[in-house]
This record gives sequence, C-alpha cells and structure tokens, in this order.
Amino acid sequence: MRTFVWSTLSAAERADALARPKRRRDAEVVDVVRRIFEEVEAEGLAAVERWSLALDKRAPKLLPLDANAVDAARAELGRDDLAALDLAVANVAAYHEAIKPQPVEVEPAPGARCRRLWRAIQCCGLYVPGGTAPLFSTLIMLAVPARVAGVPQRIAVTPPNAAGGVHPMMIAAGAAAGLESIWLLGGAQAIAALTFGAGDVAKADKLFGPGNAYVTEAKRYAAALPGGPAIDVPAGPSELMVIADAGADPVIVAADLLSQAEHDADAQVVFVTPFRALIGEVQRELERQAATLPRANIARAALNQSRTIEVRDLGEAADVANAFGPEHLSLQVGDTDALVTRLSNVGAVFAGAYSAETFGDYICGPSHVLPTDGAARCWSGVTVASFMKSFVVQQLSEAGARALAGPAARLARLEGLEAHARAADVRAR
Repeated sequence: MRTFVWSTLSAAERADALARPKRRRDAEVVDVVRRIFEEVEAEGLAAVERWSLALDKRAPKLLPLDANAVDAARAELGRDDLAALDLAVANVAAYHEAIKPQPVEVEPAPGARCRRLWRAIQCCGLYVPGGTAPLFSTLIMLAVPARVAGVPQRIAVTPPNAAGGVHPMMIAAGAAAGLESIWLLGGAQAIAALTFGAGDVAKADKLFGPGNAYVTEAKRYAAALPGGPAIDVPAGPSELMVIADAGADPVIVAADLLSQAEHDADAQVVFVTPFRALIGEVQRELERQAATLPRANIARAALNQSRTIEVRDLGEAADVANAFGPEHLSLQVGDTDALVTRLSNVGAVFAGAYSAETFGDYICGPSHVLPTDGAARCWSGVTVASFMKSFVVQQLSEAGARALAGPAARLARLEGLEAHARAADVRAR
C-alpha cells in the first residue's frame, strides 16, 4: 500500500491518492459491454447463450428451487451452516420490516388532503456475484428486502461455477428467501438479458446487485438506454476505508482491510490514521496475515492499488473520508459518535473495534449492497424502499379549492399559463 501524507499534497495529488483503480471503467470494458448489449437487443437469447458459452463455458440454465433441489442442497450443509443461514434471513427480514415505508397524510392547508402511498415495483432483477466466490449473502441481502416490499416477480441470476452448478448454500438461501428459481447466468450478458428480456428471462423494471467492472458498466449502460431499467446503486468492486487512532489494534485493522481486499483484485482498501507508528504496525500485520489466506494472491493484488494516508488529526481523517466516499467505513477510534457527526459521504459505517464489516456483510440486517466509486455522495445503500415507489394523492374539498384557487391562479398567470389559471378559477365559482 502506498503511503501519502495528506497535509503535504496538492489538490491534484489528493485526487490521485483517492483515485479508484483504472480498470473499473477502462475502454475495453466499455466496448465489450456495448457489443454484448447490441447483440442481445438484436438477437435475444441466442446472443446471451453465445456470450455465456464464450465467457463462462456454460449456456444459461434455469434452476428450479423445488423440494428435491432444496432438500439435496440442505443435505450437503451442516446444522450450524443452516442455523447461520436462518439467523441471517431472520435478521435481514426483521430490519427491513421495521423500516418499510408507510403511508403518510398531510393537510398543508384546510381542506387540502395530501397522501403519499407506497407500492412495490412489479419485476426486479437480482444479480448475485459468483465468479470467484459464491456470494449467497448477496442473494439474501436482495431477495429478502424485495420480498418484504412485496415485489411479485424477483428474478435472481448468478454465474455458474466450474462444474456448471452453484454452491448448495445458494440454493438453500434462495429457498429461504422465498425464491422459486435461480438463473445460472452471469456477467454483462445477464444484465443485458434482464434489460431487454431474452427467451424465458423476463425484462426487469429495476436491476439490483454488485458485480465486477463488466457488471457495473452493464448496469450503467442499461440505465442510460431510452426506456431502460432503473438501477439500485452504482455497486462495483468492494471498498473499505479504516480510520484508526492510537488505541486501535493493528491486528484488527489489518484483518478488516484484508477482509475486503480478498474480494477481488479490483477491490480497494484505504487506511487513514494520524499516528505514523501505527502505519508500520499495520503494514507488518497485513504481510503476516495475507500469507496465510487461501485467496492471498487476490488480496495482494488489491493491496497493490490501495492506499495508506497519514493525516494530522481525526477531523482531517473525516475530511478524507468525505472526499473518498467509501462503500464501507470502519471507525477504529475511541469516540466514534464524535467522528460520525462529521461524516456525510459513506455507504455504511462500522463504529468501534467490535463492529467488523463482516457482520454487516452477513448477519446484522441492513443490506450490504452499497454505493461504490464515490457514489455515496448522492446515493444510499439498498433498503426495502429501493424495491418500492411512491405516489401522491391530492384531494381538495370545495372549501379548500375556493381558498386556494386565487393564489394558484395568480402563480399560473405569472408563468404565462392562462389555462392553468382558469382551471383553478372555475373551482372558485
């Protein structure tokens, strides 16, 4: 990890220190995604199959989650595995039930009744990464909030493994989340299939889920098409920033950094501290712990494009965090509340030494699908509300209309819209 001293950097050097890996949106990625979309739009399922065979060596396959498939998958898992799955599903459901938007009624003026009502979207596409690791946790974090929202059609897609199937936990998690099937289909071709509809893959109204550079670009491309689907958040390769003070344990700091570095070679971790001595201790811990990881090569590749930033104090650390807009932010400091009050651009905060980001990935309840690449400046992570939309019902009584007609007509005429004004006037007679 390269080390920077924040106070000595120019504006351009600070931007360079916080830059995301270039591969996240290089010209090759953009070109391949464009070609996939153009071919899927023109040829439908045939193009999806051709790209799947070329990239994943497997044709798309629908995997029904019937009793036989679910029982067989659960038989491959231990009792503790299934108990952990049940706990995760229960916690995610409980959290999103608690925050589900409710109807609101306001009477801003006598006789003017305004209600905001919420409805589920009709069809969502749920992308579950599975290229280098079977992220069944993402399936839980998407399918369960969608079920709580009441989405009638949830289409889950995930890349097949080398054997052409999926991890048994993916099947068990899908069943626990109430899904009826999972498509074994991944990459940008999966996003294109959900965008246009291809064969039995239905066209989705909104796309959800994180992914590699190709999947992230595909979601961006889909959302930019005329009439294209909405997307949840720009959610690409994982990011974690750790802010630590003198009391932080370098073993814990390094463990947290590696927990995200092992995701993907394009993942990015950033360590920020005012204490120079801690930097060396964490670097040594990173080397020691990385050597024992099964995914050590991936973690080291991510660390090679990651950063350590020395700041003057925790206030400046908060400034760095807001400038970077991390997907995940771990606060390994004594007074977490004081630091949280200074934060504005962050996907999710993990406050205190005991609050491992891993708990957020799997078990606490909030969805781990969060904005990356600085999108936390204006995007929030996925919640049950992400699977819903709202509209307003405005209802005026005769007295309310008479009271408001004059001001409304006056404002309309100031804009030069006479017909608008007369539509108000007629209700005052």
